[in-house]
Amino acid sequence: MIDYAYFKPKDLAEAFNLLDQHGRKAEIIAGGTDVMVVIKQSNRSPEIIVSLRGIETLRYIHKNKNYHIGALTTHRMIEKSALMKNELTALNQGSSQVGSVQVRNVATIGGNICNAAPSADTASPLMILDAVLVLKNRNSERQVAIEDFFVGPSETVKTWDEILTEIIIPEQMGAYGTAYCKHARRKAMNLPIVGVAVGLSLERDETIRDARIALTVAAPTPIRVRPAEDFLRGKPLTDDLLKEAGLIASSPDCCSPRDSLRCEGWYREDMVRVLIPRVAKEAAINARKKNNHIPHI
Repeated sequence: MIDYAYFKPKDLAEAFNLLDQHGRKAEIIAGGTDVMVVIKQSNRSPEIIVSLRGIETLRYIHKNKNYHIGALTTHRMIEKSALMKNELTALNQGSSQVGSVQVRNVATIGGNICNAAPSADTASPLMILDAVLVLKNRNSERQVAIEDFFVGPSETVKTWDEILTEIIIPEQMGAYGTAYCKHARRKAMNLPIVGVAVGLSLERDETIRDARIALTVAAPTPIRVRPAEDFLRGKPLTDDLLKEAGLIASSPDCCSPRDSLRCEGWYREDMVRVLIPRVAKEAAINARKKNNHIPHI
């Protein structure tokens, strides 16, 4: 039996008061679907748990030039959002594959990111979308690019007195075609063996104006694959080009997948090579829809 004091503040001011009062003894949770499992499995026993679930002001999705997503927005909200589905497709797909419907009704995008698992389903979509994270403490606020947020498995740059309050995605990312694939042993209630997100911006003649590729479970943290992105830019979109990008992304220069109970590293490498062309083709289809023409490769 794990013994701890539980607090559920109604606003950020009350949450910061609790953090000031209890300091590093306090463990912050959002939906709790990740943290509580870790606490039970590791027999970790925090003295204080501060649940942010009561702070309704951090639960929203809206577009005001840029896209704004509150940190306590649930995955189910993102899954059901027409704005997310039509304009930020990869993030919609990533959120829709977290756990089960029951889990997605509780689990939050902020919790998924702050848990900092290398397998987080929303991490690679947010990376290709150039997401910026808003971190607040009692006295200040700072913005951190999501690429700079993860420093290791379950480790981030967030300090103990900070709370992630919002995720901001630049307006221009809505013009990209994006897609995400979670490769797992089954469709639900399983962590990904590897996750691949791709974003493409196409010229009318099918030249790739810009490319974004990000991977999960291919390194100690979620990663952007810049050599493969650079290879794609400025070239006509073809099957052979996408296959070559997959080879580049799966090379030791780009990713370093580990062996685990779910599979060995070599298999993850192979799946990166295979999945990048598939996900890129889906991203291209979504990009063409935004360009209002549908040629085929």
